[in-house]
Amino acid sequence: MNMHAEVTNIVWTERGSSAYRHISLAFFLSGFATFSLIYCVQPLLPAFAKEFHVSAAESSLPLSLTTGFLAIAILCAGAGSEVLGRRGVMFASMAGAAVLNIADAVMPNWHALVVARAAEGFVLGGVPAVAMAYLAEEIHPRGLGLSMGLYVGGTAFGGMFGRVGIGVLTELTSWRVALGIIGAVDLLAATAFFALLPASRNFVARRGLDAGFHLAAWYGHLRHRALPMLFLIGCFAMGAFVTVYNYAGFRLASAPYDLSPTEISLIFTVYLLGAVASSAGGALSDRIGQGPVLMAGILIAMIGLGMTLAQRLEVIVGGIAILTIGFFIVHSIASAWIGRLAVKAKGHASSLYLLAYYLGSSVMGSIGGWFWTAGQWTAVVVFAAALLTLAFVAALSVELTLA
Repeated sequence: MNMHAEVTNIVWTERGSSAYRHISLAFFLSGFATFSLIYCVQPLLPAFAKEFHVSAAESSLPLSLTTGFLAIAILCAGAGSEVLGRRGVMFASMAGAAVLNIADAVMPNWHALVVARAAEGFVLGGVPAVAMAYLAEEIHPRGLGLSMGLYVGGTAFGGMFGRVGIGVLTELTSWRVALGIIGAVDLLAATAFFALLPASRNFVARRGLDAGFHLAAWYGHLRHRALPMLFLIGCFAMGAFVTVYNYAGFRLASAPYDLSPTEISLIFTVYLLGAVASSAGGALSDRIGQGPVLMAGILIAMIGLGMTLAQRLEVIVGGIAILTIGFFIVHSIASAWIGRLAVKAKGHASSLYLLAYYLGSSVMGSIGGWFWTAGQWTAVVVFAAALLTLAFVAALSVELTLA
C-alpha cells in the first residue's frame, strides 16, 4: 500500500451510485448494531435494581460503564485506524462486541455483569470512532449530510430494536436469553456490514503508532475556532437524551402507570421517528446550512422534554417522541459538521466529538439518577433542560463564529 502522508487524487463516491447505496446500507447496519448493543440494557434497569438489590443510580452502571469505556476506546480506535485501516477496525469492533453481548447473558453476578458490559463498551469503540471519518473521506460533500443522516438513522433503529426487542424477549423468556439473542442478531449485522462496505479509496495508512502525530492532531482540533463547541453540543445533548430514557422506565413502572417491561419497551418505538428525522435533518442541512437546523433540533428536543412533565400517559409518550426527533436532528447535523470543518485528521476530530458524546451519556446518565432519587421526575427534567440550554448556547456560538 502506498504510505504517503495524504491522498493526492481524491475519488469521491457520488450520491446515487451503487457504491453510495452499499456504503449507506453498510453504515445503517453499523449504526444499528452499535446502538442495539449499547442500549439493549436500558429497559432492564428496573429489573437489575430489583434482582441484584441495587439503587436506581447503580442500576445504570451496565449502561453508563459501557458508554464510558466506549468513550475511552474511541480515542484509541481512532488512532489505531490511521494505521490499521477503517474497514477492518470497524468489523472487528462490531463482531467482538456482539460476542461479548452473548457472554453478558451468562454472567453469574452483578459485578461480573458490570465488568463484562464495560469490556463490551471498550471493544465497541472502533465503530463510532471510525464511521464518521470513513464517510467524510469517501462521500462527496454534496451527499455527506444524507449519508451521515442514514448512519445516524441506523443508530436510531438499532436503539429502538435493542430497547423494544429486549423488553418483549425478556417477558417471553428472560433478560439473559434476550441479551444472547440481541448479540446473535448483531453478529449477523457485522458480517453483512463487512460484505457490503467497499475498501477505502481516499484513506492512506500511516507507518507506526506515532504518538506525537496523534497528540498534535487532537490538540489542533481543540484549538479550532468552532470544533470544541460542537464537541460540547454532543456531550450536553446526549446527556439530556440518555437521562430521560434511563429514568422514564422507573417513572412508568410505578403508580399510577404500572406499565410492564414490554409496555415500557414499546414506547421506545418512537426511535423510528429519530431514524426519519436524522435523515431528513441531514438532507435539509445540505440545502439551508447546518446552524439553523441544529438549533431548531435543540428547541424541538426542549419542547418534547417539557411535555414529559404532564401526568397523562399519552402526552408523556408524545413528549418522548418529540425529544427523540429533536435529539437525532442535533446528532446528525453535528456529526456531519465535524467532518466538514476538520480539514485534516478527520478521524481524530470524530474521536473527540464521540469522546464528548459518550462521556455525556455515561456521566450525565448516572448523575441523572441522583436527581431522580432527590426529586423524582421533575428534578430529572430540570437537569435535562439545563443540559439542552447549554447545548443551544454552544450551537449559537458556532453559528456566530462561522458567520
